[in-house]
Amino acid sequence: MDDRELMTLPGWKQRDMVVGKKISSRELVEASLRRIDAVDGQLHAFLTVDREGALKAADEADRAVSGAADPSAELGPFHGVPISIKDLELTRGLRTTLGCKVFEDWVPDYDSIVVERVRKSGAVIVGKTQTPEFGNAAESYNKVGPATNNPWNIERTAGGSSGGSGASVAAGMVSIATGTDGGGSVRIPCAWNGIFGIKGTMGRIPRYGGVSNPSTNQTSSSGPMTRYVKDTAIMLQALSGHDSRDTSSLRAPVPDFVSGLDRGVEGLKIGWSINLGVAPAEVDIERSVHEAASVFSELGADVDEAPLRLETPPFSYWWDVWCGNQVAMYGELVDEHGDDLMPYTVEMNMYGRTLSAADYSRALKKADELRTQLGDYFEQYDLLILPTTSVSAYEHRTPPDVIAGQPSKVVAGISYGAIPTTEAFNISWNPAASLPVGFDGDGMPIGMQVVGDLQDEATVLRACAAFESVRPWADKLPPVS
Repeated sequence: MDDRELMTLPGWKQRDMVVGKKISSRELVEASLRRIDAVDGQLHAFLTVDREGALKAADEADRAVSGAADPSAELGPFHGVPISIKDLELTRGLRTTLGCKVFEDWVPDYDSIVVERVRKSGAVIVGKTQTPEFGNAAESYNKVGPATNNPWNIERTAGGSSGGSGASVAAGMVSIATGTDGGGSVRIPCAWNGIFGIKGTMGRIPRYGGVSNPSTNQTSSSGPMTRYVKDTAIMLQALSGHDSRDTSSLRAPVPDFVSGLDRGVEGLKIGWSINLGVAPAEVDIERSVHEAASVFSELGADVDEAPLRLETPPFSYWWDVWCGNQVAMYGELVDEHGDDLMPYTVEMNMYGRTLSAADYSRALKKADELRTQLGDYFEQYDLLILPTTSVSAYEHRTPPDVIAGQPSKVVAGISYGAIPTTEAFNISWNPAASLPVGFDGDGMPIGMQVVGDLQDEATVLRACAAFESVRPWADKLPPVS
């Protein structure tokens, strides 16, 4: 088995090989590092590669398997498996830039909760992946390192803000990555790189660990990004659960996300929509979602067009909340280090300063209304399916001005017409996954969102696993792999 074959195996199989002593963690990590050397020069998915730390952790994992470390220790669900971490997560002893030149040389002395739990899962961190500054764009570029290229076409964006993580998985450098999602930042790169990932219910995965503590968190979650649904389910399980350091963290018991993956979709009621009445989508995107809806129907689900239209585009009030929070988190940096910041961060902060408390309150009320509308919908339906994005990945920093014949809203360099609905499920707090459902005429991947009721990630994952079983995507590898 060559390095590419090895690194595109499911992470859970890699773990079983390590624990079963069919391969060592060191061999697996060395393969991952060779893959990074082979393809990342074209993709720029990584900001930092931790060779020394990864090999040391791999050796420790191998000692644990042999029993030399602690014979009574329980091995985690991804013991010895290489993983990449988005560079918005703090890593103890390893450079964390947050995609910002101000923090270019920062080495934290503690881990974020997500990284704590990644380490507890047994996964071996091989490096930190590229992100736009503070996760503030739908493309992954900043002043710290080169923009991340899409492995399906290096002239195009890998998306954002978890673009580096998405490319690292799609190109077979690792089987598992972590991302964060405040407006679609896990789902957009999954769609544009042809992989799978989920943003859980708000608070499912605690988010403590960063420099944004002054702000309330109304939108953002961490989430796993993988080639396979089962890997995502296992990692979601490992990352979930209450932590009192995060005031938005759910106290509810964590469901079993893995055991029900093979239950299928028979009897589920699923509504589909092309755009929730918000914005048009390109023809190839519409076609793929229609075909995916028919797949669910053939699998036994009751599928029909969703009786759901959003009167107010969610971008409008999500944007007010996002930019208001930006001022609380990073406003002082605009004054003290404005020349070092990206224009999109400055623009968000300057707009946030124009908002009154009443403006912010009105935005929160709109978010409450959306949650009520979706709550009513999920009393009738189990799932909602719709495009992840309205277009496939475009050339770097050239977001479309027109989509399906209609003008596209571009703010702070971000084409919100290209991503018109992802932020709806951040501000509504619903779990939402993106799975690959086809390719456009240029051979670029197309993703579809599968959205569930609050705290019902299990049904989302179950449906995605059913789709994967009849329309697998993990064997489709990009040219740069």
